[in-house]
Amino acid sequence: MIEEMRLRDLGVIAEATLPIGPGFTAITGETGAGKTMVVAGLGLLLGQRADSSAVRSGAAQAVVDGVWVVPETGPVADRVIDAGGELEPLGSGRAELLLGRTLTAEGRSRASVGGRPAPAGVLADLADHLVVVHGQSDQLRLRSAAAQRDALDRFAGAPVAAALAAYVDAYERSRTIAAELDELTRTRDARVREAEDLRAALALIEVADPQPGEDVELAARAERLSNVEELRAAAAIAHSALSAEDDAPDAVSLLAETRRALERGGDPALTDLAEQAADLGYRAADLAAAVARYLADLDDAGPHELAAVQERQAVLGALIRAHGSLDAALDLARDGALRLAELEDDGSRIERLETERDAARAALDEAATALTAARTEAAARLGAAVTSELHALALPDARVQITVTPTAENATGRDEVAILLAPHPGAEPRPVARTASGGELSRVMLAIEVVIAGTDPVPTFVFDEVDAGIGGAAAIEVGRRLAALARTAQVIAVTHLAQVAAFADNHLTVLKQSDGSVTASSVRALTGADREAEMARLLSGLPDSEAALHHARELLALAHPTH
Repeated sequence: MIEEMRLRDLGVIAEATLPIGPGFTAITGETGAGKTMVVAGLGLLLGQRADSSAVRSGAAQAVVDGVWVVPETGPVADRVIDAGGELEPLGSGRAELLLGRTLTAEGRSRASVGGRPAPAGVLADLADHLVVVHGQSDQLRLRSAAAQRDALDRFAGAPVAAALAAYVDAYERSRTIAAELDELTRTRDARVREAEDLRAALALIEVADPQPGEDVELAARAERLSNVEELRAAAAIAHSALSAEDDAPDAVSLLAETRRALERGGDPALTDLAEQAADLGYRAADLAAAVARYLADLDDAGPHELAAVQERQAVLGALIRAHGSLDAALDLARDGALRLAELEDDGSRIERLETERDAARAALDEAATALTAARTEAAARLGAAVTSELHALALPDARVQITVTPTAENATGRDEVAILLAPHPGAEPRPVARTASGGELSRVMLAIEVVIAGTDPVPTFVFDEVDAGIGGAAAIEVGRRLAALARTAQVIAVTHLAQVAAFADNHLTVLKQSDGSVTASSVRALTGADREAEMARLLSGLPDSEAALHHARELLALAHPTH
């Protein structure tokens, strides 16, 4: 629950502290004093969109802080810790949580969770577990089919939640299989052409039988064969210099003579040099042999070999042009068979997917039927419970009926949920979206929340002028039901009716003050005579009217007979 909220420079509120606490808190005040800023400030703490126009004129920024008491463990605590925030243990499994929001006049917004900076989205995540806010816009939302379905699902609780989860799983699986099947069927012709092209390409690669790096080797070989005479002459000169076949001096014989001369010297230093000369001699002999082999290879090469190399190059060149590189052709040869097998399996894949699609549709039908059944059973109970609540809200002859009818399949089921209201005997139940007045819609919404609170408890309810369009006895019953709701949850209501405020455990008023040039508002807790005066003002506009004060005391005595 919310223990306290502090506002600074928000709208017309210069600075205010709202001590809220458990039970039913009513917030009243003159028109324009800034009552709605209390709800706006709470909205900022719950991650709602920030609007720089909410910053008080002349101020640099608006600041809203809230102190919550939350369970020490659970989804709220987990989300706070995930966001890097901290909770202050209070004992008995409870903890204190600080939330904050700052909005600058330039439109920049900062949020804090548990004393640490956090994205505003974290506040929105926490809001789902902390507060349900109802304003006049929520009454308008109650006119939508989606909001009416959500209300029924909240009331139904676990049975519908489980059926809806099963339906969503079946719905997503059915859509996934159908999409895959549609894609496979739609691209069947293209995949057939791809398989034909791939089969032909693999056949050409298999015939060519290319080897890694073969194109580079062939290019070097072709270059050599194209210059064979020049290469032969150069190699012959080199071979003759290394190892002449006649008596002409050559490198091998000169090195041998060098070695022998050094060995004859007898000096150890010369012996070492002789070994180096011997090594050079061996290496020169090896080099001469290699040059001889090169010459022999050139001698074996003829015009026919160059033609063969060029022919092989043409074969590989066709593969390179087709695939971009020889490596790409080799990669295709390695991986193409798997892709071809996948393409050739299209027929059986389509058959398998069609079987899976039919099974998925059958499972979806079953899940949709179970969801409809669960909603229909809950709808009867919700209609009866809301009807009973409306009787307590000064609509003694009203009857609410919740219908569940077939509609187009979507992610939430195949059901259209409608809340129908028959305001008096003999009237046909009609959709609240089209026939309910503002006062009737307010009471239907309140009745639904009171009923749902028994099955889907929420820590805090905030009602912004839920009593719009009603008065007299109906207003008294609204106050009574808000007080009843406050027995199991915290209730905060912004109201302009004394009949509602009388039932509050905690009465706050927003005070407007002006020095002639600047208007500012603050918040004050009311008790005793001050509360009676505010009640009198709400009743008659005159806080010191004896008749209004007497009526105010009567209302307070009615609401709190033991006080």
